[in-house]
Amino acid sequence: MKGNGAEDLSPGLSQPLEWKFSQVFGERAAGEEVQEVDIISAIEFDKSGDHLATGDRGGRVVLFERIDVRSHGSRKDLEKQDYPTIRHPEFRYKTEFQSHEPEFDYLKSLEIEEKINKIKWCQTANGALFLLSTNDKTIKYWKVQEKKVKKISEMNMDASKAVQNGSIASSSMTPRRCLPNGGCYEGHDSHSSNDLSFPPGGFPSLHLPVVTCQETSLTARCRKIYAHAHDYHINSISNNSDGETFISADDLRINLWNLEISNQSFNIVDVKPANMEDLTEVITSAEFHPTHCNMLAYSSSKGSIRLIDLRQSALCDKHSKMFEEREAPGSRSFFTEIIASISDIRFAKDGRHILSRDYMTLKLWDINMESAPVATFQIHEYLRPKLCDLYENDSIFDKFDCCLSGDGLRVATGSYGNLFRVFGCIPGSNEAATLEASKNPTRRQVQTPSRPARSLSSFARVVRRGAESPGVDANGNSFDFTTKLLHLAWHPTENSIACAAMNSLYMYYA
Repeated sequence: MKGNGAEDLSPGLSQPLEWKFSQVFGERAAGEEVQEVDIISAIEFDKSGDHLATGDRGGRVVLFERIDVRSHGSRKDLEKQDYPTIRHPEFRYKTEFQSHEPEFDYLKSLEIEEKINKIKWCQTANGALFLLSTNDKTIKYWKVQEKKVKKISEMNMDASKAVQNGSIASSSMTPRRCLPNGGCYEGHDSHSSNDLSFPPGGFPSLHLPVVTCQETSLTARCRKIYAHAHDYHINSISNNSDGETFISADDLRINLWNLEISNQSFNIVDVKPANMEDLTEVITSAEFHPTHCNMLAYSSSKGSIRLIDLRQSALCDKHSKMFEEREAPGSRSFFTEIIASISDIRFAKDGRHILSRDYMTLKLWDINMESAPVATFQIHEYLRPKLCDLYENDSIFDKFDCCLSGDGLRVATGSYGNLFRVFGCIPGSNEAATLEASKNPTRRQVQTPSRPARSLSSFARVVRRGAESPGVDANGNSFDFTTKLLHLAWHPTENSIACAAMNSLYMYYA
């Protein structure tokens, strides 16, 4: 996804990837009951891809670090080799900490759960890791670094020499009591004496304690707490490319923060009407442009994406661009607005494209074309006849994440049955893989019949792939809404995906 036009995306079609299992953390045993607090609710790679963070419903943040790069030398050394080195991506547990605790808002009689909604990595400094985490109301800025554990290795008195001093004392008729500093107290039981006796030359065994640092431990310290700025639940946080500011978004407002100032934020988007009865849509997700610090995008419950420029005004109540697909005539139903609501948006690394996820589809938008997405991917079209059932059990309100590969050639998102789907997004590609979050990701894979993509005009290039036959479940085991893969993340530089199935973290590579 590079260059100035969509035509530049496909100098040659890439081969479909063959996904393989890498590792799993927190794997469940058969029949094991999962505790609610252990369910993973957020996943995020850092910019280098060497660290991975997960948050759960219990308010904990768990960090993992990559170790296969260290064991094979530095990346620069690997690049200098004459032959390509195929590595098995391997992470290990690094540390964890309690980020949020359950709270209660007494003014509003509202219980605030500790569940981590989003995690975002910040720029590293002096070997320390920095990240933002948020629950429904409060954002916290964490610093994680290695600290040396200090221990006192030598005490004041040398035991062997203390015995020798004691023998001198025993030869005297007067009882002598050794003091902690090496001195002696002489006196009789019948009266007290303040005289201290020191041998000529002092005590050779008297020395200061020696402090050594033999071990290191990881400590997480909360540097800032950004609170009391949102009346509604926070659904997004996003770092700015300037490294100094970030945004937080709830249903009706987007606030701009400085990382070093926790008691003040600026409201830059406010969609709250004067009369709440006039409310027609809410903000569902927001993200900064990856390279332009003045641009950000946010999505709405009506299926639209707005691009705003912070240079236009202090309160960005007018958008510079609006991306929205027109509704097909006669296709409107009771569920149309519900399934059109966008649950997640992501900028491509080059900033040229935006990926959005609504309930039924993934859509890829070119920021230079507002009228229609350049590609649309059907995720679980077979569920369309079941929308009534999904509405009854609230599954229709599930919020699925989406992600793009670092090279912009592929996109991925989750579905039901612990399945996730990977699509090739360059024009002409028929790549559409259905994988299961298990040790055998292709175990229940259903081959999607390949069919030629529609001709792509320069004005409206729409590709629809991955649609299943109605009534056929993609995993061959129909309509399991209890197991769903909501959260996943793509490694920023390699074809590696981390995804969460309940309390288990699965990792795959290709």
